[in-house]
Amino acid sequence: MYSQTKIAIPIAQKDKDSVIEIAKDCIRKGADILEFRIDAMENPNKNTLIEIIKEIDFPLIATCRIKEEGGSFKGSEHERVELLLACAPYVEYVDIELQTNDEYIEKIKSTGVKTIISYHDFEKTPELSDLIYIVNKEKSLGNIAKVAVTPNKLEDTLVVLAVLSRCNDTIAISMGELGSYTRVMASKFKSPITFAVGRDVTAPGQLDIETMKMLLNMNLMDDNLELDN
Repeated sequence: MYSQTKIAIPIAQKDKDSVIEIAKDCIRKGADILEFRIDAMENPNKNTLIEIIKEIDFPLIATCRIKEEGGSFKGSEHERVELLLACAPYVEYVDIELQTNDEYIEKIKSTGVKTIISYHDFEKTPELSDLIYIVNKEKSLGNIAKVAVTPNKLEDTLVVLAVLSRCNDTIAISMGELGSYTRVMASKFKSPITFAVGRDVTAPGQLDIETMKMLLNMNLMDDNLELDN
């Protein structure tokens, strides 16, 4: 049985031609959806973004990540939201951070695009109760909740799995090598999307798409598995 979790591949390139080239390569490799990292581009503008999206002609998540959450966008918050608003009619999802002003989130939602409301912690894994609170807040604002956190010990990765076991319509990732397995296990909890690598590594612990596809479609939790004596 094939996994129903979609594999998203981030595209983080500086110019239009490179974005399109890498996108087409990732589509050939079997991506289900692409994450267009607008913040990686040099001086992105609305017209260029729309041209890129139309030429790729594939399901996309438009993301313009702020520095505090691992991004590199250098413009103002107003400029960032305006870029996302321009992309909204042409993409599958817009990913917007939970810390964004509610007014901006509502403007993006008003376009009719589906939204991923995201939260990143590059230092630690919050307590389970805190992550559940964050996820519930995100789900009250958008279609899909996303939390990506940093494990400092193996037990921290289990907190992320606990979030997935309790929350539907949620992407929960434990970043880094220690938490890389959570990207695969997400499918066992029916997470809508997980992230892998085509060429651009945008978060620690991402697996390449070929490995991810193989692991997602293996039955890693088969209760009927019999071991040879």
